[in-house]
Amino acid sequence: MKYLVRIVYSGDVHGSERVWRKFLKAAVEHKGEIIFMNGDLTGKKIIPICEMRDGTYKTPKIFGKVWVLKTKQEVEELAQKIRDVGMYPWIAPYEEVMECANNEKKLNKVFEGVMAKEMDRWLKMADEKVPKNVTIIVAPGNDDPFVIDPIIKRWEKETEGRIVYPNDKVVWLDDKHPMVTCEWVNPTPWNSPREEPEHKLRKRLLKKIRMVDEDLIPVLVCAFHAPPYDTGIDLAPKLDRNLRPVLVGGHPVMVPVGSKAVREIIEKFQPLLGLHSHIHESPGEVHIGRTLCINPGSEYDRGILRMYVFDLTDKGVEKYWRMTG
Repeated sequence: MKYLVRIVYSGDVHGSERVWRKFLKAAVEHKGEIIFMNGDLTGKKIIPICEMRDGTYKTPKIFGKVWVLKTKQEVEELAQKIRDVGMYPWIAPYEEVMECANNEKKLNKVFEGVMAKEMDRWLKMADEKVPKNVTIIVAPGNDDPFVIDPIIKRWEKETEGRIVYPNDKVVWLDDKHPMVTCEWVNPTPWNSPREEPEHKLRKRLLKKIRMVDEDLIPVLVCAFHAPPYDTGIDLAPKLDRNLRPVLVGGHPVMVPVGSKAVREIIEKFQPLLGLHSHIHESPGEVHIGRTLCINPGSEYDRGILRMYVFDLTDKGVEKYWRMTG
C-alpha cells in the first residue's frame, strides 16, 4: 500500500481567529501536507470601536461592559479579543459609526469591506505561518458573502497555487485522487448567500461530478459543504416558528437537516470520500455504500478546533482520526 498524502480537514471557522490560528498550526503538529478549511469562513457581527472627539475610543457593550480605551495598544488588544471570538472590530470615528447605524445599505457596505480586509489578513497569516511545502485549501461556504471569493483567488495567484480556491475546478490531492467541491446547500431558515432548492442543488452537484472522467469516480473526493440527509452527521436542533430550539425535558429535539440531493448523488456515484461540514452539532463519520462521509463539526464559538486527519494511499483512505484542539 503506497502512502500518498496526509490531509488535515476542518470547517465552519466562522471568523474565529483563535480557531484559524490553531488550524494553521495543525499543519506542523499533525504533519499535514494539505490543510483544508471547508466553508463558512467569515464572522457574522461587526463591533464598532468609536474614535471619540476627546481622543479616547468607546465601544457598545461587549464582553459584559462598555469599553473606554485611551491608547492604541488598548485598542489593538480589544480588537484582537473581538477577532478571537469570531467577530470583526471596526475602528472608525464616532460620527461615521452613527451615520451607518441609521443607514443599513451603508452599514452592509462597511461590513463587507471589513470582512474582505480580515480575510486578506487571514490568508497573509496562512502564507507566512504554514510551512512552504504545505498546500492550503480554503473554500467558502453557504454563509460566506461572495466578496471573499476574489480575495482567495488573488492569493492563489500570488502564492502560485499553494493557497487554493477549489470551487470552480478539479483539485488533485495527489497523483491519484481528484477532488470537486460545492459550497451551496439546501435551504436553511437563515436565508444565507449560497443556498438553493434541492432540485437546483442536484443539478449543480451533477455538473461537479461530471468535471472528472467516469473512470476516476471510484477515487474521487467530494467536498460538499452540506452533509447527506438523515445520516447522523446532519442532526441539528429543531426550530419553532420563532427560530428557537424546541426543547423536550430541557433538551433540544434533534432532526436531520442535511441535503437529500447530496445523499442521492453519493448513493448513485459512490465516490471514495465525502468531506462535509455545515452542521456544527453532528461530528462523526458514516458509510453510504462504499463512500466514507465525514463531518468534523464545529465549536468555533468556544475557540475549539474540530478536525479530521487522514491519510490517502493508492488503496484509498488508510486511516483517519477525529480530533479537537
